Amino acid sequence: MLSNQARLALRPQLNLAPAASPSETFQNDTLRPIMKLQHELIVAVFAQFLTKRKVKPDQLPASQRLAKIKELVTRDNRLRGLLFGIAIGQFTTEEMTHYLENEGDTNRRMTNLLTERLLSVYG
Repeated sequence: MLSNQARLALRPQLNLAPAASPSETFQNDTLRPIMKLQHELIVAVFAQFLTKRKVKPDQLPASQRLAKIKELVTRDNRLRGLLFGIAIGQFTTEEMTHYLENEGDTNRRMTNLLTERLLSVYG
Protein backbone atom coordinates (compact mmCIF):
# COMPACT_ATOMS: atom_id res chain seq x y z
CA MET A 1 0.00 0.00 0.00
CA LEU A 2 1.28 3.44 -0.94
CA SER A 3 1.66 6.13 1.68
CA ASN A 4 0.02 9.50 1.14
CA GLN A 5 3.44 11.02 0.34
CA ALA A 6 4.18 8.32 -2.24
CA ARG A 7 0.80 8.92 -3.92
CA LEU A 8 1.46 12.65 -4.11
CA ALA A 9 4.96 12.07 -5.49
CA LEU A 10 3.58 10.06 -8.43
CA ARG A 11 1.38 12.88 -9.69
CA PRO A 12 2.51 15.17 -12.47
CA GLN A 13 2.89 18.85 -11.62
CA LEU A 14 0.49 21.09 -13.54
CA ASN A 15 0.74 24.84 -13.95
CA LEU A 16 -2.84 26.04 -13.64
CA ALA A 17 -4.37 29.42 -12.83
CA PRO A 18 -5.18 29.97 -9.16
CA ALA A 19 -8.53 28.56 -8.13
CA ALA A 20 -11.43 30.71 -7.00
CA SER A 21 -13.11 28.17 -4.71
CA PRO A 22 -12.21 25.15 -2.56
CA SER A 23 -13.93 22.85 -5.09
CA GLU A 24 -11.89 24.31 -7.92
CA THR A 25 -8.72 23.98 -5.83
CA PHE A 26 -9.51 20.29 -5.26
CA GLN A 27 -10.12 19.88 -8.98
CA ASN A 28 -6.84 21.54 -9.97
CA ASP A 29 -4.61 20.14 -7.21
CA THR A 30 -6.06 16.62 -7.01
CA LEU A 31 -8.39 15.60 -9.81
CA ARG A 32 -6.51 16.97 -12.83
CA PRO A 33 -3.10 15.52 -11.83
CA ILE A 34 -4.71 12.14 -11.06
CA MET A 35 -6.55 12.11 -14.40
CA LYS A 36 -3.30 12.93 -16.19
CA LEU A 37 -1.42 10.24 -14.23
CA GLN A 38 -4.09 7.64 -14.99
CA HIS A 39 -4.73 8.73 -18.60
CA GLU A 40 -3.52 5.54 -20.28
CA LEU A 41 -5.54 3.34 -17.92
CA ILE A 42 -8.68 5.47 -18.36
CA VAL A 43 -8.38 5.28 -22.15
CA ALA A 44 -7.70 1.53 -22.08
CA VAL A 45 -10.72 0.83 -19.86
CA PHE A 46 -12.94 3.00 -22.05
CA ALA A 47 -11.66 1.32 -25.24
CA GLN A 48 -12.40 -2.11 -23.76
CA PHE A 49 -15.87 -0.92 -22.77
CA LEU A 50 -16.52 0.34 -26.32
CA THR A 51 -15.42 -2.99 -27.78
CA LYS A 52 -17.56 -4.98 -25.35
CA ARG A 53 -20.62 -2.82 -26.05
CA LYS A 54 -19.92 -2.67 -29.81
CA VAL A 55 -19.86 1.14 -29.79
CA LYS A 56 -17.75 2.75 -32.53
CA PRO A 57 -17.36 6.48 -31.84
CA ASP A 58 -15.18 6.92 -34.94
CA GLN A 59 -18.23 6.04 -37.05
CA LEU A 60 -20.31 8.80 -35.46
CA PRO A 61 -20.29 12.32 -36.90
CA ALA A 62 -18.00 14.59 -34.90
CA SER A 63 -20.99 16.57 -33.66
CA GLN A 64 -22.43 13.45 -32.00
CA ARG A 65 -19.23 12.09 -30.42
CA LEU A 66 -19.23 14.45 -27.45
CA ALA A 67 -22.85 13.61 -26.67
CA LYS A 68 -22.19 9.85 -26.97
CA ILE A 69 -19.08 9.92 -24.76
CA LYS A 70 -20.85 12.09 -22.16
CA GLU A 71 -23.86 9.76 -22.25
CA LEU A 72 -21.70 6.68 -21.70
CA VAL A 73 -19.75 8.24 -18.82
CA THR A 74 -22.84 9.63 -17.09
CA ARG A 75 -25.45 6.93 -17.70
CA ASP A 76 -23.59 3.64 -17.62
CA ASN A 77 -23.12 3.02 -13.89
CA ARG A 78 -20.60 0.18 -14.32
CA LEU A 79 -18.34 2.27 -16.57
CA ARG A 80 -18.75 5.35 -14.41
CA GLY A 81 -17.94 3.41 -11.24
CA LEU A 82 -14.87 1.87 -12.82
CA LEU A 83 -13.56 5.21 -14.12
CA PHE A 84 -14.28 6.92 -10.79
CA GLY A 85 -12.51 4.09 -8.98
CA ILE A 86 -9.40 4.62 -11.08
CA ALA A 87 -9.29 8.21 -9.80
CA ILE A 88 -10.54 7.70 -6.25
CA GLY A 89 -8.02 4.91 -5.69
CA GLN A 90 -5.28 7.54 -5.98
CA PHE A 91 -6.69 9.83 -3.27
CA THR A 92 -4.82 10.45 -0.04
CA THR A 93 -6.77 10.03 3.20
CA GLU A 94 -7.32 13.82 3.41
CA GLU A 95 -8.55 13.92 -0.18
CA MET A 96 -10.93 11.06 0.52
CA THR A 97 -12.37 13.02 3.43
CA HIS A 98 -12.88 16.02 1.14
CA TYR A 99 -14.47 13.75 -1.47
CA LEU A 100 -16.92 12.24 1.00
CA GLU A 101 -17.92 15.69 2.26
CA ASN A 102 -18.36 17.07 -1.29
CA GLU A 103 -19.33 13.94 -3.22
CA GLY A 104 -21.94 15.44 -5.55
CA ASP A 105 -19.81 18.36 -6.72
CA THR A 106 -16.68 16.22 -6.99
CA ASN A 107 -18.50 13.54 -9.01
CA ARG A 108 -19.74 16.23 -11.41
CA ARG A 109 -16.22 17.58 -11.81
CA MET A 110 -14.79 14.08 -12.34
CA THR A 111 -17.44 13.36 -14.96
CA ASN A 112 -16.54 16.55 -16.82
CA LEU A 113 -12.81 15.83 -16.65
CA LEU A 114 -13.27 12.25 -17.82
CA THR A 115 -15.48 13.40 -20.70
CA GLU A 116 -12.90 16.03 -21.75
CA ARG A 117 -10.06 13.51 -21.53
CA LEU A 118 -11.89 10.85 -23.55
CA LEU A 119 -13.04 13.40 -26.11
CA SER A 120 -9.39 14.45 -26.60
CA VAL A 121 -8.71 10.86 -27.70
CA TYR A 122 -11.94 10.03 -29.53
CA GLY A 123 -12.96 13.52 -30.69
